[in-house]
Amino acid sequence: MQYPGSPQGDYDAYLKTAPNGAYKGFADCFANGAPGAQAKLLAAGQRPFAVSAGSEPSGTPAWQTIPAWAVVGTADHVIPPAEQLAMATRAGAHITEVNAGHLSLITRPDVVTAVILDAARAADRS
Repeated sequence: MQYPGSPQGDYDAYLKTAPNGAYKGFADCFANGAPGAQAKLLAAGQRPFAVSAGSEPSGTPAWQTIPAWAVVGTADHVIPPAEQLAMATRAGAHITEVNAGHLSLITRPDVVTAVILDAARAADRS
């Protein structure tokens, strides 16, 4: 859907709440693993996201010059875990796999926190 003030051809890429065809709906796709009530709040609280924001060149990737860490949700229904692993491997990232969906930051904060702390400790040592 075109959004107010958008450039011609740009669209709002919010995620619809209801299932549609192969799309399982917000709760089962983007928020799988989150409790139902929390998934509803997350769906209702989405911020607008312009398609162009995800397709503009961003310059030299940071992972080419600094160490990287990745948390890969093995139950992710948004970005296939194999694709995440390929990107993380290409970046030479320290990879942690977790049985979680796309929102491991919310559903498995213990794992994400441990990875962040590992990265911070590694930065302190360098």
